[in-house]
Amino acid sequence: MSEARLSEAQLSAAQRNAVAELLRVSPVADELGRRFTEAGHELHLVGGSVRDALLGRLGDDLDFCTDAQPDATLAVLKGWAEAIWETGREFGTIGAMRGGLRLEITTYRAEAYDGVSRNPVVRYGTSLADDLVRRDFTINAMAVSLPGHVFTDPHGGLRDLAARVIRTPGTPQSSFGDDPLRMLRAARFVAKLRFTPDPAVVAAMTELAPSLDRITPERIRDEFTKLMVGADPIAGLRLLVDTGLAERFLPELPGLKLAIDEHAQHKDVYEHTLTVVSNAIRLEGGGEPDFTLRLAALLHDIGKPATKAVGSDGRVSFHHHEVVGARLTRQRMKALRYPKDVTTDVTRLVELHLRFYGYGRGEWTDSAVRRYVTDGGPLLDRLHKLTRSDCTTRNKRKAAALASDYDALEERIARIAAEEDLARVRPDLDGNAIMELLGLPPGPLVGQAWRFLKELRLERGPLTRDDAEEELRAWARAQGI
Repeated sequence: MSEARLSEAQLSAAQRNAVAELLRVSPVADELGRRFTEAGHELHLVGGSVRDALLGRLGDDLDFCTDAQPDATLAVLKGWAEAIWETGREFGTIGAMRGGLRLEITTYRAEAYDGVSRNPVVRYGTSLADDLVRRDFTINAMAVSLPGHVFTDPHGGLRDLAARVIRTPGTPQSSFGDDPLRMLRAARFVAKLRFTPDPAVVAAMTELAPSLDRITPERIRDEFTKLMVGADPIAGLRLLVDTGLAERFLPELPGLKLAIDEHAQHKDVYEHTLTVVSNAIRLEGGGEPDFTLRLAALLHDIGKPATKAVGSDGRVSFHHHEVVGARLTRQRMKALRYPKDVTTDVTRLVELHLRFYGYGRGEWTDSAVRRYVTDGGPLLDRLHKLTRSDCTTRNKRKAAALASDYDALEERIARIAAEEDLARVRPDLDGNAIMELLGLPPGPLVGQAWRFLKELRLERGPLTRDDAEEELRAWARAQGI
């Protein structure tokens, strides 16, 4: 089949997808369109909703545009919508809920930008053409009228969708100069849709990368998170690094190119890292993307450039890079305003990712296994996946040995867990028993005694009540209690 015929087939498939998706939502969408028409206004399904309908993946969040201004939109919705919200009113957007669908209706826009922030000076447009030309990419600049279902595509979005290309309606310099966040959105769509950016888009991203500094950390964080949970985050990450955008908000990633892999299996730690991320994605098991695991895989070696050392034999080492990497991870995630719980989990995984190495040499006691499980805590499953992902050697014998060692560790964890309930390792005496036995009031000494018993439990496994009490009394005597 020729390229032209393939393109036609792709377009036909896209159009069939759109018909099926629009039929699914048309009872609500067409009814809303009729209400706007009766009120003397236009209504169009627009942007990502049209794109997703053409791709056969339209969700329950629908975006519309209209010539009606917010007060008129509210009048149309009143008495029909099951819920209405006005949180986006200053940008011309009114939200509503109907029939399980979340609807956002925005007045045509023709805003201008001040070139300092990404916030537009909101100015209502007078036509659909005004609205579509201001949008970020051609694949998001298509519309379907309601209830008539007339398709409008002035910038070739359908053709670009079939060709899987990211282009802008106008020049990319103008689009990205207005709103630099669109450069991250380009990388996000590369990751999400597996599309290829047009060369002009890549050139503009490279040229205008410094303007990303105008964007708030929260908005950068949100786009980066969406990229990381995309179908192919590696392609998006490469685009960020190659254009210099990553240097503006995640400089540790391109910085990995400066560190040569100590095992000589990759040309640098950057390539190793991208392989680890790919491995982690394969180990997710086909469910929902695991952002915490993926980010830990991306950041697990960022401490290497700062810890690189070359020995007298010429061999490269990165001693304690997991400790330095955990600190850098926490700092970077804090700068990007990630929630504390997510930051804590990713940082902990980076800190623990080397703990497994040495197990295959037979050095681990049952005590070491208990500590591994306890330190991993609720992150243990992710830690298993991260550790396995970190094996990127092309030496098949070495890779098989590492996999076998980890299989043995997991089997050993399962055995000890069955015997000792490893998921809830606790001292054999609780705080009340400690206070009663030693005659202590609540306070720091009780906590010290509890931690002593916890360490004893990790070291020796479960103790009988009599043995635990004897050990506690001996500890108390040594402390002068």
